[in-house]
Amino acid sequence: MRVQRIPRKEDQIDQEPVDLTLMDPLIEKYRHKKGNLIPLLQKTQDIYGYLPYESFLKLSRETGIPLNEIYGVATFYTQFRLNPVGKHIIKVCHGTACHVQDAETITDALQDALKVEDGETTDDGLFTLESVACLGCCSLAPVMMIDGNTYGKLTGKGAVKIVKELKISERN
Repeated sequence: MRVQRIPRKEDQIDQEPVDLTLMDPLIEKYRHKKGNLIPLLQKTQDIYGYLPYESFLKLSRETGIPLNEIYGVATFYTQFRLNPVGKHIIKVCHGTACHVQDAETITDALQDALKVEDGETTDDGLFTLESVACLGCCSLAPVMMIDGNTYGKLTGKGAVKIVKELKISERN
């Protein structure tokens, strides 16, 4: 499982300005509800695809939830993203069964083919590569998932082929 340092604002990837007014109906819906932080973060991420820096400031200002509490929750749960992600998210399982079946080879092959490190997005914004703790498909180990589609019994070469085919289909 990956554990990453929280990036300082100047360390974050350059992000396009976001329309924070898109959050207004969401904030109104959850403003006075108990336990509202996780739903607020989830719905904000649904709007933008990630949690923009400015969204943390708006959530804190509008709900009264301290900024450090919002960041603490957003960085604790792996479902939340602080930077934009690619159109297709490639998740490579590194659970016990996949690890034993050499999942590292799949990750290495994809890193080489896509020219990214774990957790990064390709320059064209098409793919984000992630190592995950478990995808729950142990009988298919080693496994990767792209956009909810599961691919099992993989080799590094096979994983790269699948990604290349997806990239070709994107061009057409």
